[in-house]
Amino acid sequence: MKKQSIVNLVRYHVEHNEEAFVSEVAGIAKEFEQNGDSIMADYLMELISNANYSVPQSSYKNLQYLTKVNYPNSSLLLPEIIEEDVLGITRAIAEKTDLVKFLFYGSPGTGKTESVYQIARILNRDLLRVDFEQMVDSRLGETAKNVSILFDEINHLPYNRSIVLMDEIDALVLDRVNSNDLREMGRVTSAFIRELDRLGDNIVIIATTNLFRNLDKAIIRRFDATVSFDRYSNDDLIAIADELLTSCLKKSAGTRQDLRLFHKILRNLKTIPYPGDMKQIIKTSVAFSNQNNEYDYLRKIYLALNDDKDVDIQKLSAEGYTTREIEILSRIPKSSVSRKLREN
Repeated sequence: MKKQSIVNLVRYHVEHNEEAFVSEVAGIAKEFEQNGDSIMADYLMELISNANYSVPQSSYKNLQYLTKVNYPNSSLLLPEIIEEDVLGITRAIAEKTDLVKFLFYGSPGTGKTESVYQIARILNRDLLRVDFEQMVDSRLGETAKNVSILFDEINHLPYNRSIVLMDEIDALVLDRVNSNDLREMGRVTSAFIRELDRLGDNIVIIATTNLFRNLDKAIIRRFDATVSFDRYSNDDLIAIADELLTSCLKKSAGTRQDLRLFHKILRNLKTIPYPGDMKQIIKTSVAFSNQNNEYDYLRKIYLALNDDKDVDIQKLSAEGYTTREIEILSRIPKSSVSRKLREN
């Protein structure tokens, strides 16, 4: 431990500066951890915890490229195969393994960012999001400098109390080989790789991307584990859509559930939307449905999913919908539906 650290501890104690005192102890603990003495590091942090010291939210007010996120306290619907990976990462963080850098990749709406929220919620950790838009600078070399500033902020975060979310990391680091601006992108990506290599073992970073193939391979190798969120089967998507619809209808008066028709609408699609998009479609369809028609939300869901302005009863019949179901989706009485189908 450095002499300056001892001086700082005494000074902060005399000044009753609890926040600075805790931060200094966390820094000392980090130094012990990096030198291989994890027992001493854990002991110091346990002493602070038992003394009911806390790092208030104001600790984050002077950060330039990190913003504290108030994540929702709600459950997340995922396929079992992805959920197992997310829970495995949660355990790895809780048990303080050497795995601290994770990359979630997949299509938009698959639950990457929401899964990070869940991990932070389960572990009761602060979640800090990187503001990549603020980091990118048109002046030559400035973005690479900002990367160094970012990681300096990350390395001074409270010991084992936060998770850093690098949402849409592709906004900053893409493939250096295929970049149009090779030299500048190379500087930024090289700086990012260098800082990742210097990152302390007690700093948890979870990055997300929709453009996994466009990421520099050297960046990908720096992460301890990568998780694909593009592993939904159609049955997974339908089961999750069921949960979303059921939850939404419970909050809406004047509607009745018809999962059989809902399933038929989904199974007739070439591509079923991922949960993020499906949730929005269901919410708006239920909210904007005619309150005097208890199944009107299904018509709106059908139109939204098929990108149609109106319903073609011949098409519905060819897709296997019953006369009653066509009536619901077209707002045409069953007798008229039957007559029109006979005429054709």
